[in-house]
Amino acid sequence: MAAGVVVVALLVFTSNENRKHEIDTSIGAVLYATSCAACHGANLQGEADWQTPKSDGILPAPPHDEDGHTWHHSDNLLFTYTKLGGAEALAQSGVANFNSGMPAFEGILSDEEIEAILGYIKSTWPERIREIQQERTKAEEDL
Repeated sequence: MAAGVVVVALLVFTSNENRKHEIDTSIGAVLYATSCAACHGANLQGEADWQTPKSDGILPAPPHDEDGHTWHHSDNLLFTYTKLGGAEALAQSGVANFNSGMPAFEGILSDEEIEAILGYIKSTWPERIREIQQERTKAEEDL
């Protein structure tokens, strides 16, 4: 009798600062569609005039495609920003009283689901952009 092997991709975290795992981008795409697309666009295009604050002072949702600035940030910042929301994530980084429209997804999405969404977003970027973003992530981890 031949032995069968079933491989299951598990999300294994060593710590919040140093997450190592495999990401299922198809799950991330579904989660993005249900949790993020309403603000950031079905095609990751963001809201119009995303760099100009609205009348309430809050910036519109930025694009997550290569035209936005998401790829300018490290994995840890993207994860924290999504989990804790914009204002809290920036407050923890020393930026006080930032009026952010990004809600916290802690208690709504698991850490693994947030990672899957971020993995999906990154999978849409051109290789050059992914490499730059990973260099920024590594530089932050080396601090």
